[in-house]
Amino acid sequence: MIKLGNICYVRLGTRDLESATRFATDILGLELSEWSKRARHFKSDMREHTLCYFDGDPGIQIAGFEVASKDDLTSAAGELERLGHHVHIGTREEADARMVREFLGFNDPTGNPIELAWRPAIGGNRYHGTRDAGITGFSHVGLCSTDVVRDEAFWTQVCNTRVSDRIGDAALLRIDEVHHSIALFPTSRAGIQHINHQVESGDDIMRSLHLLHERRINITFGPGRHPSSSAKFLYFEGPDRMVFEYSSGVRLIADELLYRERQFLFDPKGFCQWGAKPQIKEFE
Repeated sequence: MIKLGNICYVRLGTRDLESATRFATDILGLELSEWSKRARHFKSDMREHTLCYFDGDPGIQIAGFEVASKDDLTSAAGELERLGHHVHIGTREEADARMVREFLGFNDPTGNPIELAWRPAIGGNRYHGTRDAGITGFSHVGLCSTDVVRDEAFWTQVCNTRVSDRIGDAALLRIDEVHHSIALFPTSRAGIQHINHQVESGDDIMRSLHLLHERRINITFGPGRHPSSSAKFLYFEGPDRMVFEYSSGVRLIADELLYRERQFLFDPKGFCQWGAKPQIKEFE
């Protein structure tokens, strides 16, 4: 079994690197940690980066997960190849661009590019956002799935995730005690469906709501509260129509023996107990 640790970064291609940089700092509230002509790295916690925009095809959307050891990385490569996945072993230059010691890349069954990284760099300085968004860290990603049953089996049987809850067929998967680190959404395409950062409180969400309105950023869902994870949330649209989420108060599952997954309806009530209705196509 592939032993995933925390999700550690997302890499997004963009044709307008300068606009993406302004969004990540001025709107999203991240800290620019490294600048180059073709890539920008941004911090949201003690790690040297959790988001990278690079000059390239916006269709290239990569989610990276940490593994604990080099042996885990080697074991994962062998298991993936045994199952028929093409595995790319990152070069030294590619690893440096990701600020990790070593990594490998593959596509999940839907075709989402996934990377497993060993020893992502931790900085000596705390994260200091460009604006006070209240961000406490990078938390999870939503992944598109053309066959959720198949993909759930991959993430739970080949990898070490567990189902926390389902909303219709959409599966919310946890790696540790946090309610979910991966959300699988039924779609007709591959890609990252949304990117989540945790913020300290509901007050931070409401402050951001007003800023997003002032900057005419499209709000796609919320503010609201998820009945599954109990988190207050706000979804909004970034460069290349990527959806970002702030959330606060996500549920922790401390007792694996007592917890049982739950089934919610795949409709607005299943996603928000306050009555907010999403504009995101995959939710409809």
